[in-house]
Amino acid sequence: MQFPSGPRFVSIVIPCLDEQDAIGAVVRDVLAQGGDQVIVVDNGSTDGTRDAAMAAGATVVAQPQRGYGRACAKGLAAVAPEAEFVCFLDGDGSDVPSYLAAVVGPIVAGEADFVMGSRLRGSREPGSMTPQQIVAGWVAGHLIRAVYRVHYTDMSPFRAARVDRLRALGMTEQTYGWNLEMQMKVAAGGWRVLEIPVDHRCRRGGVSKVSGDLAAGMKAAWIITTTFVRLATSLRAEAASSRTAGR
Repeated sequence: MQFPSGPRFVSIVIPCLDEQDAIGAVVRDVLAQGGDQVIVVDNGSTDGTRDAAMAAGATVVAQPQRGYGRACAKGLAAVAPEAEFVCFLDGDGSDVPSYLAAVVGPIVAGEADFVMGSRLRGSREPGSMTPQQIVAGWVAGHLIRAVYRVHYTDMSPFRAARVDRLRALGMTEQTYGWNLEMQMKVAAGGWRVLEIPVDHRCRRGGVSKVSGDLAAGMKAAWIITTTFVRLATSLRAEAASSRTAGR
């Protein structure tokens, strides 16, 4: 991709499950923004997602064992050796690829270590976010702020970091805890965090994997809270172990 400082190699990872109606346009839009490598991770699709992504110009890798975290990890492992930066976004067309340079740019410029596009701070099409997405982002943001003094407003999938630093985080979550784990480990590690407002659209096809009602929102809040407690406990234990080993 081209930045004010010059060209830098950016890989874009798009985890996908049954998104044949949207993925082709998403890949083409990302490539139009100058993305150097687009990796679509097929997470066990039973439709034409793989063929549509390949036809649009993506590299497709398979992760048949379902799980959002598994798909993201597979994509991260598949980035080109020359890739310096990696950006994640969804394959349903809800994320807006024209914000790609805005998300990656502050890291390229050395102004941040982790950048996330906040859907809550940007403009959203009506109905583009489910109640549980909004509630989960709010709960996660307040919990992380209380413990790590880092303020997040969202758990957006649209996020970027340096490839080497992200790999060094040692991500382990295999399902939807992946995003929360990343945000917590980044905060605990003292990374410079930046949120930027991004627009968000309704999905461009297919069916949401998450239903949108108040009960689902409360369930999401509970899952986020319990996941946070589990991860915070393990991070505290890791830190204590490191301090002991360093004595």
